[in-house]
Amino acid sequence: MDRVTDVLSIGHRIEDAIKTVIKGQDGLIRKVLCCLGAGGHMLLEDYPGTGKTTLAKAVARSMGEDGFQRIQFTPDLLPSDILGVSVLDPRSGDFKFHKGPVFANVLLADEINRASPRTQSALLEVMSEKQATIEGRRYQFDGVFFVIATQNPVEFRGTYPIPEAQMDRFAMQCTMGYVDMDHEVEILSDQQGSSHPLNALNQVVSVDDVVAWQQSVSAVRISEELKHYIVRLVGATRQHKDVRLPASPRASLSLMKVSQAMSIMNGSDFVSPEVIQEVAADVIGHRLVIDSEAKFSGISGRSIVDALLGEVAVPC
Repeated sequence: MDRVTDVLSIGHRIEDAIKTVIKGQDGLIRKVLCCLGAGGHMLLEDYPGTGKTTLAKAVARSMGEDGFQRIQFTPDLLPSDILGVSVLDPRSGDFKFHKGPVFANVLLADEINRASPRTQSALLEVMSEKQATIEGRRYQFDGVFFVIATQNPVEFRGTYPIPEAQMDRFAMQCTMGYVDMDHEVEILSDQQGSSHPLNALNQVVSVDDVVAWQQSVSAVRISEELKHYIVRLVGATRQHKDVRLPASPRASLSLMKVSQAMSIMNGSDFVSPEVIQEVAADVIGHRLVIDSEAKFSGISGRSIVDALLGEVAVPC
């Protein structure tokens, strides 16, 4: 296999490995990997027990478990619990910095909306700029840094809404949903063994492989007409009567990158309008703040994006 083909197959190798653990979620797995390939971060929102945490662990294990960290967000969690803290060494009399779990390749932020907005904001700089300023010192995050955050929509007591600035840092928001009966029976059969299927998942790519894959994704061709289409689609949220806070230029950039990643996962070296439409709601919907009356009427960010897809002219 030549080097080019090898790089392009990296996403598929991870995908095949994850499918041995996560059943009946092929579409979601591909979207998570597109988010990884685009250099973004993923927010998974769904009911407890649907496999959100297992999916995050499977992504990390396919890249090598050494780079995986998990933070269980709770109301008493502090920013220093995420970033790290300096501790006095009694023997030397010097302060020694102990890195927090944010120093990872894949970070699982479990139930992120259980922590206060102050604690959630500790991730803002790292997610946006791949660097952290801690106690006046700047730390660079080289290589892969991928945040998978989870939240359960049915749990309202003891939770905090994710701030708009934090939501804008997530390239995509997806839901898992329940699998069909056949796949659920398959899950029960997998659990009859002596160990969890996740334990049998071995590393299939290295961190350097993923970096090379991300670089190849950014090289996927996208025409000027489709760039204008993306900008018009995102810009349409700024004129919508039910949107109080529309999508920013960061949404346009994320939509382009995720579309490039989806194209390469689909085996294409260029972006098509259909690919942009496929991922648009996942990229834009969660960034919109909807007017209270419209939200009460059942209108959501995703439904607005779906409507705009039928209104904004598609390049021929």
